[in-house]
Amino acid sequence: MEEEKKSLNFIEQIIEDDLANGLKNDQIRFRFPPEPNGYLHVGHTKAICINFGLGEKYNAPVNLRFDDTNPEKEEQEFVDSIKKDVEWLGFKWDKELYASDYFQQLYEWAVQLIKDGKAYVDEQSSEVISEQRKNPSEPGVESPFRNRPIEESLDLFERMKNGEFEEGTMSLRAKIDMNTPNMNMRDPVMYRILKRPHHRTGTTWKIYPMYDWAHGESDYLEQVSHSLCSLEFENHRPLYNWYLEQVSDKEKVQPKQREFARMNVSYMITSKRKLQRLVAENVVTGWDDPRMPTISGMRRKGYTPTSIRNFIDKVGVAKRENLISIQLLDFCVREDLNKVSKRVMAVVDPVKLIIENYPEGQEEWLDTENNPEQENAGTRQVPFSRELYIEREDFQEEANKKFFRLKLGGEVRLKSAYIIKAERVDKDENGEITTIYATYDEKSKSGSGTEESLRKVKGTLHWVSANHAIPVDVKIYENLFTVEQPDAEKDVDFLEFVNPNSVTTIQGFVEPSLKDVAVGEPLQFQRIGYFTKDQDSTDAKMVFNRTVTLKDSYKPE
Repeated sequence: MEEEKKSLNFIEQIIEDDLANGLKNDQIRFRFPPEPNGYLHVGHTKAICINFGLGEKYNAPVNLRFDDTNPEKEEQEFVDSIKKDVEWLGFKWDKELYASDYFQQLYEWAVQLIKDGKAYVDEQSSEVISEQRKNPSEPGVESPFRNRPIEESLDLFERMKNGEFEEGTMSLRAKIDMNTPNMNMRDPVMYRILKRPHHRTGTTWKIYPMYDWAHGESDYLEQVSHSLCSLEFENHRPLYNWYLEQVSDKEKVQPKQREFARMNVSYMITSKRKLQRLVAENVVTGWDDPRMPTISGMRRKGYTPTSIRNFIDKVGVAKRENLISIQLLDFCVREDLNKVSKRVMAVVDPVKLIIENYPEGQEEWLDTENNPEQENAGTRQVPFSRELYIEREDFQEEANKKFFRLKLGGEVRLKSAYIIKAERVDKDENGEITTIYATYDEKSKSGSGTEESLRKVKGTLHWVSANHAIPVDVKIYENLFTVEQPDAEKDVDFLEFVNPNSVTTIQGFVEPSLKDVAVGEPLQFQRIGYFTKDQDSTDAKMVFNRTVTLKDSYKPE
């Protein structure tokens, strides 16, 4: 039993302690509360996996609650994309809810706070309010409207709601403490005037609640037991608790906010504002560009839900922030793709190979395995003919003993086919090889059981039959940025670090079995890397994205 406790992360320990102190199992409830003002990114995967993972562990419901309190930036497109991402990661929410579901109740509670002398309408600008807050070591300056009569604040607040005042002219502030070192408690703004249509409530509301006011009260209304958020909200916890104390029934579950370290991954940024710049300034093709750290971008690049969840498991739940190596993410992706990817033959830098003693016009279909990692993956047939494509780097006219691929006078086995020997080459006027001529041993066919087929040669090459090959565009992706922390230098625009070679498109050939492959299906281009068919593919030209290279020297700790 002691051993099991040691393996708990600090959030699980908090929950176990709460259960030991009287919280009932059926009172445990979590939520994932995204703001629908952009697409979810790699940092959100940690929050998703933590909340839904705890839901699975404790057999507890998890709400998907959209924090839709800022109509200036929120759109239905983002709501839809968030739902798609959570589902794709393999999680199911209990209820789909919105902070806007509670606008009326939040307003009524705010009115009660005014009546209780704990909130007031301020007619100062946000700039003046910010200036009066000062800093943690200096007492704040009270607003001249802080002690205005309750009836006056009630009247003004209602008129704010009715749209009688312009944006920025008034706000509702909680009356807490202008001298506390915690700046969040220095009479925080609860409501601001925003005359913008809301994606769900239309033009009904002219005032909108601030995040801190809406968030904790939404947790309480949903009876969320553990409100888990990233570390930057740690200083907001006293305000979260103060707001709850004003409205909650002590007989009900009191939500408990706890914070974990957000996840920063090298060579990626997770600021929504900066991601929006990448899209707006056409650095990338959209939110789902495979170079983007968004979940939709990673999905399009070919990452799998399992690989991302395994990555989050390896990162763990910590209280202190650190930079996670992108190589760990690639390792997890590669590890999963090795298990699930169909092995196919593709040539991405082709040179023609002609087998001179293979009968002209003849073709045969050869059996080849789909995935040796899967017991029941089976085999498929690939066409073989006199003219093939192989990788240009797999041939050298002259090479040392450590070069186990094809060279003049040397032999290799063609995967699932025959042993060949390179005899001569043709070159163009620039000295570049255009055609390799070879001969084959017709008795060396793989799997035929002949003595010749059992002969050992050191190299095995992949290939594609030229007569059957499908021409494709292959997109090779590298990191979007050239430095590990592109937004670390405050005086340097992060766009200065964009990698100009983050994507390269090359022309290649694939075997004909890929003609009907589905978009997003994981594939291993043998000896090259892991790829997936892109959504931009057409009947005229298929496009394949490289997900990750085949091997890497990185080993997780």
